[in-house]
Amino acid sequence: MPVTRAASNRPYLGFGLGLRTEHYEAMLAERPEVDWLEILSENYMVDGGKPLHFLDRFRDLYPLVMHGVSLSIGSADALDLDYLKRLKALAARVEPRWLSDHLCWTGIAGKNLHDLMPLPYTEEAVEHVASRVRQVQDYLGRQILLENVSSYVTYTQSAMSEWEFLGAVCAAADCHILIDINNIYVSSHNHGFDPRDYLKGVPADRVRQFHLAGHTHNGSIIVDTHDQPIIPDVWSLYAEAVRHFGPVSTMIERDANIPPLADLLAELDAAKRIALPILEGRAA
Repeated sequence: MPVTRAASNRPYLGFGLGLRTEHYEAMLAERPEVDWLEILSENYMVDGGKPLHFLDRFRDLYPLVMHGVSLSIGSADALDLDYLKRLKALAARVEPRWLSDHLCWTGIAGKNLHDLMPLPYTEEAVEHVASRVRQVQDYLGRQILLENVSSYVTYTQSAMSEWEFLGAVCAAADCHILIDINNIYVSSHNHGFDPRDYLKGVPADRVRQFHLAGHTHNGSIIVDTHDQPIIPDVWSLYAEAVRHFGPVSTMIERDANIPPLADLLAELDAAKRIALPILEGRAA
């Protein structure tokens, strides 16, 4: 699907999938009706070999966006210039419609925790993160998207809500937002807030993409595992998001316990069945 523009002047790609190695052959053989693909940036930040061979093939077939997990934009460590150099080179090769990472930190003192750690929601953190985002955008020569993470702890220093923090960072940095619907649901359960308040509190004009995924419910806490089908409550929250934001590029994200491609295409069809009637009603 070619890029169109919504009434809000938001670039819109339609309905996509996260590209995973387990589906390379099926995607190339079947050429499913997927509007676009999201690639995990770190999987292709290499000098050559099969990853880039397949990447070039998919680049010829589908619009691509890039999604990273290692920017560590909230860390107190200096920005990793070698990482940014490789990220910029990959973006030059892919020519993505946009690229994204997470509003979090992933390590300190040179140690990578291999997890997406939440930040304290303070004015000091807003200024710190926004300054780093501006540096990244200046280096890359493009705006980026920041994604909300799922979280399991809170900071006593926090002086605002997560959605207020996300909006403040993106306004100060002049960047855009990737809303992970499942992450909102997970965090709302873990921290006891209304997920609809989150949707209403996000600056709509900065939202560019939705993620949809599954999780593991452990009773008192939900863990964002991305290894299960999307549950009905997350689908319902997605419907609320579509009603609120209008057309936003939507994709299915699965990172473990990878099912056959047909299963994810079925979830993508479910997203269309939810979103398209709502969008048609908004347009009427």
